[in-house]
Amino acid sequence: MLHAKDIILVLLFVGSTVCLEVEITPTQGEISVGESKFFLCEIVGVAKEIDWYSPSGERIEPNKPEITVTRNDESSSTLTLYKAGVDSAGTYKCLATNGDQSAEATVNVKFYQRITFKNAPSPQEFNEGDNANIVCDVISSPPPTIIWKHKGAKIQMEKDVRFKILPNNHLQIRGIKKTDEGSYTCEGRLMARGEIDLKIIRVIVNVLPTIRVWQSEVNATAGVGQSAMLTCAADGYPEPMVTWARAGVLLESGEKYSFNEDGSEMTIMEVAKLDEGEYSCIAKNKAGESEQELSLRVFVKPKITFLLNQSTSEMEEQVTLTCEASGDPTPTINWSFGLRPFTEGEQSLDGNVVVRSDARVSSLTLKYANFTDAGQYLCSARNAIGVDSQPAYLEVRYAPKIHGSVTVYTWEGNAANISCEVLAHPSDVSILWLRDGFQLPNANITKAKVFQSPTASYLEVTPESENDFGSYNCTAANEMGTESKEFLLIQADVPSAPSLGEVEPFSSSARVEFQEPDATGGVPVLQYRAEWKTVGRGSWVQRVFDVQGALSEVTITGLKPETNYEVKMSAINGKGEGETSPAVVFKTEPVREPEPPKLEGTLQTKGNSLKVNWLKQDDGGSPITHYLVRYKPADWKPEIRLPSGSEYVVLSGLEWNTEYNVFVVAENLQGKSQPGTLTIRTSPEPASALSTGIMAGILILAFVLLLLAVDVTCYFTNKCGLIMCLCGKPGSGAKGHNLEQGKAAFMKDESKEPIVEVRTEDECTANHNAGGPTEPSETTPLTEPDHLTDSPSSESTALTCSLSALATDP
Repeated sequence: MLHAKDIILVLLFVGSTVCLEVEITPTQGEISVGESKFFLCEIVGVAKEIDWYSPSGERIEPNKPEITVTRNDESSSTLTLYKAGVDSAGTYKCLATNGDQSAEATVNVKFYQRITFKNAPSPQEFNEGDNANIVCDVISSPPPTIIWKHKGAKIQMEKDVRFKILPNNHLQIRGIKKTDEGSYTCEGRLMARGEIDLKIIRVIVNVLPTIRVWQSEVNATAGVGQSAMLTCAADGYPEPMVTWARAGVLLESGEKYSFNEDGSEMTIMEVAKLDEGEYSCIAKNKAGESEQELSLRVFVKPKITFLLNQSTSEMEEQVTLTCEASGDPTPTINWSFGLRPFTEGEQSLDGNVVVRSDARVSSLTLKYANFTDAGQYLCSARNAIGVDSQPAYLEVRYAPKIHGSVTVYTWEGNAANISCEVLAHPSDVSILWLRDGFQLPNANITKAKVFQSPTASYLEVTPESENDFGSYNCTAANEMGTESKEFLLIQADVPSAPSLGEVEPFSSSARVEFQEPDATGGVPVLQYRAEWKTVGRGSWVQRVFDVQGALSEVTITGLKPETNYEVKMSAINGKGEGETSPAVVFKTEPVREPEPPKLEGTLQTKGNSLKVNWLKQDDGGSPITHYLVRYKPADWKPEIRLPSGSEYVVLSGLEWNTEYNVFVVAENLQGKSQPGTLTIRTSPEPASALSTGIMAGILILAFVLLLLAVDVTCYFTNKCGLIMCLCGKPGSGAKGHNLEQGKAAFMKDESKEPIVEVRTEDECTANHNAGGPTEPSETTPLTEPDHLTDSPSSESTALTCSLSALATDP
């Protein structure tokens, strides 16, 4: 049997005699750049050393970073290329040696570049309008063919000249638009290997901001707490950020400025004149920056900044009032004195007042101030924003000015007041009365008294003889000077006779027109006396008429129809009665119907009640028998007949806020007058208060419910009451018996029950009276009725309110 030692010796012997053989696997060395690959060198035979050599012939040391040689066992070794590059290409040799024997094998390592996108970033951003070069750097060996696609389709360069593939295979878009935005495909192809790869590149087109301004100039008013808003709208992509600046300084939010969320609105708080100027709206994004100017115009209301009071002496020196005012626009300054305005450049007719204005200053000059020029001058500054006015006071110092009636009329024994009214400044004035050089009062003139007031002195003189009439002197003095004035006390006379004009006769009266006396005697006429009588007989009848206001006619009454009369008049003043005028003859009219009464209407406190008063006119020579009243809002109400002595009627319960026509006719035995007319509107109805009808209804309802409750109580307790009667079961007691007797007595002799007429305000009927006296109603005054028989042809009716009731025996 063979031992192991023997077998080894045999193998060593055989190996020593066999030649070495080297084989490298794989035999071909094609490597993609950047890939890693290993080669296995196998030895047939026994090799003591196995080494690898680089293409440069250098022995490759084991455990290098990029190239590693590893001895696997006695007969193999591995060469590993990590992430090899083209610089590693060439022929690699594997050499096996054993003593003096050696064998080798080589492998040619070739590199090729796969399709690789070295520089194709996504996204790629461009500004609208730029010439955009979309970068896509592709390498391979051999070089690849590049195809560009957009929206899934190959870009046809010949159809859109804006697109172009550059020599470096980049895609150029000339004048790129926002619509060109999207995904582009960069596709590389290698026909030799059938290799294809692609890269999707997202293209973003940024749009430069554009600014839209609706109002490039904004107006505001300073000094009134007003805010101003500047607005600009910015568009662009990406959405721009809006900021505001003034004079190159960025404005920030705070007490003065505030901004909305996107910055498009800036509010300026508490606008002042200093805020006026230009503001910049700045919109910025990736595409760039845009700027738009906006103007803020700040107007200022006028304000008077300088105005002083002035003082001068009358007719001695020139005085100027100066008024300065600020404002934007520049205000116009005007002056006024009382109701008299002074405009810029105005000069009074006498040349005394001159107004001059320059920019914001105006002056009013009085060359010679008069005492009437003293007082308040108003300076008004006005522009389109508003107006400001302030007063300036001109003080004019002057000597006393005496006013008052120079002539005063009176008569012996009648006191007369002579007024010495003084205007002066300073107002500290001493006033003296003199008579023949002697101060009054004195011992010679005892009937003179002096009364003083702050602005006047009054001399009361009671003349006793002709010596007391004549001249009286008033002398007033202050620090500016003295003035005297003579007043004449003249003996008054009786007035001359008035001049009679037309006499308008009626049946029982006449209207006499006259003119005032040519001479009043120096004192007012107080009364006129009219005298009349039948021509050729009888005595004079007279009547005195007081003068109240202007009196130019009087009416004499109590005349007889168709009678000739003569009338004359005289005037009376405080001195006495003057001459009588010549008599004027007239004849009264025949008996006829009365003149229409004169009406006057007054709304009562309630508002829907009307009181109509009338004034009786000429009765036509026959006494007035009665008055007929008619009224209507639309249709005539029933006619009301009133006694002849009536002077008014109250119409109640009228419609609210309604126009009423009222006619009043006077009637005598000759007929009816024309109607006196009145038109008046009632007050609007009060909105809050309940009407009288509603209140009355509520009270009646409450009263009925109370009676019903009492009646029910009586029915259940005493078997009596209205319910008992309706049920037909009277009680059998004494009360029921008495009720039966009373009923029988009433039915047997009804003639014993009198009819009582009671006037109420609730039920009214038209009662056509044939001959009885007219009864007063709620619309008639409380006057005694005339016991006259109405004319059978009279169509008038009287309103009466009656309620018939049975009187009960006590």
